[in-house]
Amino acid sequence: MSDKIDPDYPAQQELESLVAEALKLAQKKGATNAEAGMSFASGLNVTVRMGEVETLEYNRDRSLGVSVYLGQHKGSASTSDWSAKALEDTVEAACAIARHTGEDPYAGLADEDRMATEILDLDLCHPWEISAEQAIEQAKECEDEARANEQITNSEGATVSTRMGTNVYGNTNGFLAGYTGTRHSMSCSVIADDNAGMQRDYWYTIARDANDMETAEAVGKKAAQRTMARLNARKLKTATVPVVFQAEVATGLFQHLIRAISGGNLYRQSSFLLDYIGRKIFPDFMQIQEQPHLKKHLGSASYDSEGVATRQRSIVDDGVLQGYVLSSYSARKLGMETTGNAGGVHNLQVLPGEKDLHGLLAEMDNGLLVTELMGQGINIVTGDYSRGAAGFWVENGEIQYPVEEITIAGNLRDMFEHIVQVGTDVDMRGNVQTGSVLIESMTLAGE
Repeated sequence: MSDKIDPDYPAQQELESLVAEALKLAQKKGATNAEAGMSFASGLNVTVRMGEVETLEYNRDRSLGVSVYLGQHKGSASTSDWSAKALEDTVEAACAIARHTGEDPYAGLADEDRMATEILDLDLCHPWEISAEQAIEQAKECEDEARANEQITNSEGATVSTRMGTNVYGNTNGFLAGYTGTRHSMSCSVIADDNAGMQRDYWYTIARDANDMETAEAVGKKAAQRTMARLNARKLKTATVPVVFQAEVATGLFQHLIRAISGGNLYRQSSFLLDYIGRKIFPDFMQIQEQPHLKKHLGSASYDSEGVATRQRSIVDDGVLQGYVLSSYSARKLGMETTGNAGGVHNLQVLPGEKDLHGLLAEMDNGLLVTELMGQGINIVTGDYSRGAAGFWVENGEIQYPVEEITIAGNLRDMFEHIVQVGTDVDMRGNVQTGSVLIESMTLAGE
């Protein structure tokens, strides 16, 4: 591999040809239907710690996965070897597995009439021609900026990463398509120290196009500011208080929503939002949309992992749940239609209100601003929510001091119902995009 773009990166047509060959082999070996996916990715990852290069990695990954259906019997196999013999062996292995699996009346390809017929240009591929030396310099610049303040006493490092990947999917319904996308990122994590002890925090930027990322200086500076702001943290006494989830942690609230309305949890009857379509689960002002066709966004896609066309839709409208998140399999189990979400949602957007974070804190008056969450205390069956947290205590709408070693608890159904407002400070760095969220009250467990 060269210092920049991988000279051996395969053309998308090569992957499409191999997928088509796998499908032909599956039918030749008696498969009623089959589907196959191939991926190839290469990238560079550099980490600098305390001014020295800690890791320098070139990576290259490739895979082929085949699923065959012998009637309602399914078998799957995968390989990283793309030779003709490996291709045939993988298909044969999938067929052998299918012959020994139980019959599943819901197994099979997504319906042919749901396949995507138009592959949109979503502007997902922006290779970053950065050499290892240039990546090291950017990482050093980022960490140096973070360590410029004397209160920053240690570092977990600054990392610069770039990755380009091609994914192709095809099935015997006649669908065969693929796309190439890029993902670049920079992050920095540092440690500050004072008489009360050490504190750690971080910042990162990520984008399809490196030109859309924050600068190395900005990432390092923000990592340092966030870390120093946590010095002299205090504990709080147990109370029931309003809570603001800062945007970067508020995304988790809506990830829990998606889990609760996803087909797997619904057909297993293990969701606190079972049978909630058409029912109000948020206040009237809440609007949550799926926007899969936004150009350059990290979650954009013309089709899901079954080839089903994605579409813009409203998941929550005026606080009312409009639909679930279903693959073709989970839809059949529920007696419904796929929503084009095999593999998950694509660009979930929570529409903001009219106030920024400072405005939300002013509206909250006295309460807790949460900037970090720890642990996995979420029961998706009951909606019970309990997680370790850190952040800042707010009085009269202004941050007073950092807090740590506390737990916040509630129930997701109640938390959703009692959202007061969503901020305009939308975090665009992931597949779930939301501003900060003010919740009327939660239980805070402290000293």
